[in-house]
Amino acid sequence: MSLDPGWLFLSIIVSGIGAGLFIYGKKQSRWPQLIAGIVLMGYTYFVGSVVWMAIIAIVIIAALWWAVRLGY
Repeated sequence: MSLDPGWLFLSIIVSGIGAGLFIYGKKQSRWPQLIAGIVLMGYTYFVGSVVWMAIIAIVIIAALWWAVRLGY
């Protein structure tokens, strides 16, 4: 874990989006949003690079979009 200001800011943003998805998925009983929210909130603790954090967040959100597009 780093105390770089960019890392801290991005982790707060990504975790906030994850919390929103988690709450939405829980209230609406939507599994893709619930799982994506949990993953977005949790993975930031294990990634130390701002670039990798952004890439992983984009991949998770793209996977969520794809799952919703397929009808899950």
